[in-house]
Order: sequence, then C-alpha cells, then structure tokens
Amino acid sequence: MSHGSGLQAGLKNRHLSMIAIGGVIGAGLFVGSSTGIATAGPGILLSYALVGTLVVLVMRMLGEMSAANPTSGSFSAHADRALGRWAGFSIGWLYWFFWVVVLAVEATAGAKILEGWIPAVPQWGWALIVMLVLTATNLVSVGSYGEFEFWFAGIKVVAIGAFIVVGALAIFGVLPGAHSDKAGLSNLTAHGGFLPHGPGAILTGVLLVVFSFMGSEIATLAAGESENPQRAVTKSTNSIIWRIAVFYLGSILVVVSLLPWNDPSIKTDGSYVAALNSLGIAHAGQIMNFIVLTSVLSCLNSGLYTASRMAFSLGERGDAPKMFAKTNSRGVPMAAILASVLFGFVAVFFNYKFPDSVFLFLVNSSGAVALFVWLVICFSQLRMRKIIQREAPEKLVVKMWLYPYLTWATAALIVFVLGYMLTDTEHDGRETVLLSLMVAAVVLIIAFVKQSVTAKKPQPEIPSTEDPEKVPTA
Repeated sequence: MSHGSGLQAGLKNRHLSMIAIGGVIGAGLFVGSSTGIATAGPGILLSYALVGTLVVLVMRMLGEMSAANPTSGSFSAHADRALGRWAGFSIGWLYWFFWVVVLAVEATAGAKILEGWIPAVPQWGWALIVMLVLTATNLVSVGSYGEFEFWFAGIKVVAIGAFIVVGALAIFGVLPGAHSDKAGLSNLTAHGGFLPHGPGAILTGVLLVVFSFMGSEIATLAAGESENPQRAVTKSTNSIIWRIAVFYLGSILVVVSLLPWNDPSIKTDGSYVAALNSLGIAHAGQIMNFIVLTSVLSCLNSGLYTASRMAFSLGERGDAPKMFAKTNSRGVPMAAILASVLFGFVAVFFNYKFPDSVFLFLVNSSGAVALFVWLVICFSQLRMRKIIQREAPEKLVVKMWLYPYLTWATAALIVFVLGYMLTDTEHDGRETVLLSLMVAAVVLIIAFVKQSVTAKKPQPEIPSTEDPEKVPTA
C-alpha cells in the first residue's frame, strides 16, 4: 500500500496485534496497582471494570472513525475534520506532550531497575542508554520498531498469562510445592468485606487506575503504517474487550485472592511481587523486575513512536513545523522523532535536577490528558458518524453500539470522573485536573490565535488520507 504521506507500510499484522495488546499493558499496571488495592481493597476490581468499560467504549468510537479513515494522526485528525482545526491542533499537541512526559517517567523507572542490577553505572547513565537505544530503534525503520515491540509485548503477555495460571492454581490449592496457606477466594470478603472503605473508594480507585489504561489507542495510530489498515483497526477494536478482561481484571483478581488486600507487603514490594513471594516462589522479585523492565522499555518504545507520529501528522496538517512531516527514504519521520526525544531528554534532566518541582508539575499537568483525549473522541464520533454516512456509508465497517446514546453516556461518565477528581485532595486528583486544564487552556488559546491568523491568509488544501475529493470540514 503506498502512502502519499511518505510513511511506509512497514508493520506486519503480527506486529500490529502485539502493539494493540502491549499498548494496553503499561508499566502502570505493575507499578500503580498497589496504591489502588490499598485504597479500595478488593473493590478495586470494580474500579478496573469501570475504567475498562470506558476504554472499550471509547476504543469502539475510535475504531469506527479509524476504520473509515486510517491515518497516523488518528483521533487528532478525526477531531480536525469533525470539530474543526482548533480541536485537532489542541488534542494533538496535548497528546504529544503526554507521551513526551511518559518517556521521562518510564526511562527513570527502567534506570532504577538497571541500577539495582549494575550499580557501577549511575541512574542517569542508564536513563541515557535506554533512551539512546530506543531512539536508534525508532530511527532505523518502522519495521524495526514493530519487531522490537512484538518481542517486548510478547514477554509481557506471556508473563501475565503465566502469572494468572500459577495464581489460579494456588488459589484453588492445586499448585504443587507452593506455600498457599493465605490464598483463597475468601480473601475477597474476609478482611473487612469486599469494599472495606465503602463504595466511595471505587471512584477514588478509578482515579488511581485510569492512567494505566492510556495507550490502548496506539494501534489506531500504527494502523496507518500497516499492510491493511482497515482490517488492523477492526481487529484491534474488536479484541480490546478480552484483552482488558484477561490482563487487567484477571491478574488483579489473582493478586487480591492470593493475599489479603491489607497485607503490608503489597505496599512495600508492589502487588505482583508480593503475590509471587506469598507462594514462596524463589527470586520472585527479580523475575518481576525483569518483566517490569520489559514493560517499561515497551512503553518507552511505543511512547516515542506515538509522539513522533502525532508530531508528523500535526506537521502534515500545518499545525507543527513543516519539517516534522518530512520522511527519509525508509519512511521514517526523523525530525519528528528527534524533536520528541529531545523533549524527553529535557524531561529526564528535570527529573534528576528538580524532581519535586518542575518534574512533578510536568507529570501532574499531563495527568488528565488521557481523559481529555477520550472526551474529544466522544464528540468527534458524534459528528463524524454523520459525515461518514453522508459521504461514504460503505466505510462504516466498525459501528459504535447504540449510537448516539451510548456515546453521550460515555462522555457524561468522563465528565463525572473529571469532576470527582476535583474533590480529591488526597491523591493529587484536584491538582492534576487543574494543572492539566491550565495546560489545555494555553494550547487552546494558541490554537485559536493560530486559526485567526491563518483565516486571514489564503488557505492551503488539506490532503485527505483516503478520499481523492476534498473533504469538507464540519
């Protein structure tokens, strides 16, 4: 498949399947789940189920738009068409900002593990090495990114699968040689009930787990560089339900069944390590560290890919420097990758120099971006369905269920979660929303200023990725 955009179809279907699965399992699942369990007890399962449902619905909407028009700009390009240039510009840049900060967070997490193994190299040295290796991978070709991601995501998937099987055997008392005296489904209700801190804790749990789901949308960005974009989007959209059910709900159910939710080791060792240690499995901590490290590297790899492709798409639409939209002979947008890496390095520097001020600001101010992106996807889909039905109804191969009612219900739930975050002072919820809103407001102002300036100049044609005729913007 040839792309007028200069990106090449270098991703195979197996790459795309793994990118879709791996995108859902971020390091946040391994690292962040312990706080959630401590806050909501076994009821954290309901928090995961709630956010999981939200992600499935949002991905269904995104799948509908992306299957009809696969593009490396994904939801930013759809927002551009459905809501206006300001929306595509704002959400594209906010999303880019989110992933650039993630690069620094993940590089630091990976460096901590590596420093524990080889202390001779300082932590910042490891962060540098990790960033350089993944930059090289992304610069070589999109195929090398896909291959890297295929194996990294593969390790994560196999590890979580094995964890669920071993844990389930222990819970039912049939795991040979394991000390599973604490294990059992009774742990779900024995220690102060299923909701030891009351039903309100489910919502607090939602705030803590929502960020570990970011990344589900990577498959729709990558589809633009695959052999059969429409098939790839349809497949990844349809399979997200079982992916979330197995990897998130399945593995967390195993954790809270193997151990009492209030076991102190969950907080000190992390939920998955504590669960494995409780079975007396030798070197459980190191095994888990290795798996977390592959998750971190996979997340970094995908984060860099995602940020650069969003920058590429913004450049293509005239919303970023034109050089971002240039690709080399291998179809790699070098300028977009290097610019994203550069900001990643700056963020890593801030993490070492000013961890409690500048870096904390960066993390908190990008925190609610996931929810903003999902909200924009909801509103884009409401408009986009009408555009697709009018122009090319045969392209509606993936359809949002119960349109438009379920779309409106999803948007309302996202707004409710954002509103609830404003009341949360204990876990930085309020700060995160306010700082993210502030950054979003700045980007929106730039978008409107830019729009009013370009409105006075003669408008260039915006190339459509699929249709030969010019697509009218709504």
